[in-house]
Amino acid sequence: MRCALVIPAWIPGDIFPSRTAGVQLNYWQPLGTLYLASSLLGAGHEVRFLDGAFLSHAGILEALAAFRPQWVGVYATTFGWPRALATAADVRRRLPDVFLCAGGPYPTGEGERCLRNPEALAFDAAIVGEAERTAVELLERLRAGQGLRGVAGLVHREGGRVVVEPPRAPPQDLDALPFPDRSLLGNANRYLPPPATYRRKPVAVVLTSRGCNRRCIYCFQLDRERRHGARYRSVENVLQEIELCLAQGFREIKFIDDTFAQDRERALRLAREIKRRRLDFTWFASACVNQVDPELLAVFREAGCWAILFGVESGVERNLRTIRKGITLAQARSAVSAAKQAGLRVQTTFMFGIPGETWEDGLRTIDFACELAPDIASFHAIVPFPGTWLHDHAAELGSLSEELEDFTYQGAAFVPHTLTREQIRELRRLAYRRFYSRPAFLARRLLELRSAADLRLAARGARTLLTLWLRGDALDRGPRELAGPAPASSRGG
Repeated sequence: MRCALVIPAWIPGDIFPSRTAGVQLNYWQPLGTLYLASSLLGAGHEVRFLDGAFLSHAGILEALAAFRPQWVGVYATTFGWPRALATAADVRRRLPDVFLCAGGPYPTGEGERCLRNPEALAFDAAIVGEAERTAVELLERLRAGQGLRGVAGLVHREGGRVVVEPPRAPPQDLDALPFPDRSLLGNANRYLPPPATYRRKPVAVVLTSRGCNRRCIYCFQLDRERRHGARYRSVENVLQEIELCLAQGFREIKFIDDTFAQDRERALRLAREIKRRRLDFTWFASACVNQVDPELLAVFREAGCWAILFGVESGVERNLRTIRKGITLAQARSAVSAAKQAGLRVQTTFMFGIPGETWEDGLRTIDFACELAPDIASFHAIVPFPGTWLHDHAAELGSLSEELEDFTYQGAAFVPHTLTREQIRELRRLAYRRFYSRPAFLARRLLELRSAADLRLAARGARTLLTLWLRGDALDRGPRELAGPAPASSRGG
């Protein structure tokens, strides 16, 4: 069958504040969509991928009209659900006989409620959970002219009813999945992480495991009850994908596992094998502060890792317990120090709006970020995505926005009883101002300037910092237009 996978058109103002987008805008490779594409191709289907990061709404509709697919899968995040609805409605008007299926984090988190939305009538079905096997079975049924009863992991329409099928267990043998088909990306240089978080391009995104054993209250996991825990690809399988990426011209890899080091011995074996094979690429990974140590970080550095991200989240022990992070401030200090000693650049994330957090707590978090002094720090609002514990209990702990567009790290979709939305925004602004205005930080950045590209990035950062000092609305998101054009050119994706 002719299949199209669509990410609805979006513009930077949907996610990023217009006045700071220059240092935040990024375009990640849509790894889940590429995995699905590979599975469909392996099942004998013809596949087209249309990415709304680089296509306008009208451009997507024109491409679909030319391809005339029989099945269209539309990807939807929480904040992107309104765009997914509009895309589906317009596709239905142009291609009335096409089978339209929703997928992604929002349909997985909301399940049946997605299709029961009166605005979602254009959708015939939604996939809940990891989509590869569900989509292949769904298309087999459609190709054979059979009904959809019994397709695990699917919510679908049957006449005037919405039918919810049993959940599908996630695949345990990740090595059996085909590698994501990056040839569908077109110009890979368009897909870049945020400025200052990569060294070489093009940049590939690789997932060496799925799932997580931790239970952070804000973390969206397909396996909500953690029945299946973390699932790992073999080291050899990961190395095969790395070598394929290098053969395709990629020169840096972002490992986007929830925590790359949750199996320490496996992470060590992978890093040592990268070094032994003399694979020429730089890489970046995320890890939990209580899962790293000096030996592991030194091996990472020797294998080409240049930076690591730690989710620290708060400078208050009570808040760390509230979010069930499972770490301490002492472990954060130790991990950041060890990473610096290993020669790695350190990025840390922090959040405001934690249930029970006070204004004074927020100020202590800013102090702690400055104390740790990572190379890059990000300060977000906590986001209670559908499907998380925090979303389910938000009414008990604070208030939840009714606007799905607020469900980004830039917004304040959740406000605890102990703070106001304005205070969360002001804490973020204060955090960025204080952290990036420190004399030690500015001096280090000046000493690191080596090229014209470094100068351009530094100038962009300086303009953003000045805006944060001068404008109280610097972190407010920009205007949004549903059918507006996607960026004509991109710094990546």
